[in-house]
Amino acid sequence: MALIGILGGMGPLATVDFMEQIIRLTGAARDQEHLPMLVANLPHTPDRSAAITDGGADPLPALLAGIDLLNRNRVGVIAVPCNSAHHWYAQMRAHSEAPLLHIGEVCAAAIAPQVTRAAVLATRGALTAGFYQAALVERGIEPVLPDPDTQQAVSACVAAVKADRLGDAAAHLCAALDALTAQRIEAAVLGCTELPIAARELEMREFALVDSTLELARETVRYALARGWNRPA
Repeated sequence: MALIGILGGMGPLATVDFMEQIIRLTGAARDQEHLPMLVANLPHTPDRSAAITDGGADPLPALLAGIDLLNRNRVGVIAVPCNSAHHWYAQMRAHSEAPLLHIGEVCAAAIAPQVTRAAVLATRGALTAGFYQAALVERGIEPVLPDPDTQQAVSACVAAVKADRLGDAAAHLCAALDALTAQRIEAAVLGCTELPIAARELEMREFALVDSTLELARETVRYALARGWNRPA
């Protein structure tokens, strides 16, 4: 049996959201036509952003242990629905026996070439890592980073989602998006998998919101369906 491997738990609600997106995108008419998934939900992985920006505990051993778990179960592809974890993408990819999708690359590819100027809303760690900026620039898209006040609102939104305070999360995200309105952006990349959860509580914006969870799920489903993993043996 071919399995989608998910290295999750960062955070748990975002992992469940990713799984739901895969299920809804598959287009199955019965149980047997859905895509098999093996989920390593590992919430005790040390904080990725704190490790990048503040010298916090190194999450790489936990990330590689999760890859090991998926390797032992012979998954056919691995997706990591945590943006900040992609700071260690090269190490995870080298450790994985299956292809490892890159959330930043699939998001950038999804908006090019229609967009030329996009804001990046993410944890401080993901922004410091710089993989979103690099992926956008490679495709001719100018990345726009939040100012300190906007970043504080983004961080507060992420923390509120992790604590299951979705009303507060939506208010913080709304403040961050309002601050971007005057910056002539065409899209805002929700480059933390907590942000799309908060965004679903909001009204439409004059610029597109790029859901990193959804784009990673789309690429995961595309990969699996192309190989017939939805067809019962």
